[in-house]
Amino acid sequence: MVRGISLFYGLYLLLPIALLLIGSFGGNWTNTLLPTGITGRWYLDLWLDTSFRKAFVSSLVVAMSACAINTVLALPLAHALYHGARRGSSLAARIVSATPVAVPTITLAFGYMIVFNTDLAPWLGSMPLLIAAHAILTLPYLTNTLLSDLRHLDLGRLEQAAATLGASGWQQFTGIVLPSLRQSLISGLVMVAAISVGEFGLSNLLTSFQNRTYPVVLLQAFYGATGFACAATVILLVLASASALLSSSLVKQRA
Repeated sequence: MVRGISLFYGLYLLLPIALLLIGSFGGNWTNTLLPTGITGRWYLDLWLDTSFRKAFVSSLVVAMSACAINTVLALPLAHALYHGARRGSSLAARIVSATPVAVPTITLAFGYMIVFNTDLAPWLGSMPLLIAAHAILTLPYLTNTLLSDLRHLDLGRLEQAAATLGASGWQQFTGIVLPSLRQSLISGLVMVAAISVGEFGLSNLLTSFQNRTYPVVLLQAFYGATGFACAATVILLVLASASALLSSSLVKQRA
């Protein structure tokens, strides 16, 4: 029974992906199960389309900026939550852990639209606001990754041992915590980048025409040629898959 469920789930997950891949090389696909003809022109058209190239660059800029911001924020935040939980103050850690599930993305987007579409803060549609929104959205994921590793490695004991030898708090953090969390930080940042690049709901509500991200432009492709839309989706899928594989390989190395 377990094998049957696994097979059904695998087909349910992989069949749409396979159809997208086939459609990206199909010459014509209209009201049929499979496309007719074989062509590679959709990928050439995608490369020549300046709006997609610009959107791809915008997505990378947003994702890399979110990774940089999260690196600065998540490391001390995870460290503080770890020691707070050890002292019995675990409420904050539980709130951070539940945030990605408890707060829908659209809630965050609507809140930003209300706050930053005023005369006092007319920043709706700007790149800095989009970067800040992606950073806030993905921060809990990186924080949870680092927090889990802190608990797994039980770095508190090493810090206590260093403290007895006269190491300051900063020396403990830079000499013990940072080197120990190097792999989990990289793995978490890959996950943050993958989430940011594929995020649609938040970007669609907050971006402007000049700063559209790849998923936002991708939606508009489905109003045109089906093969072109499939090719654009495959590119996003390849990028997300590569990020997921890299993240999982780093987790295995850490384990």
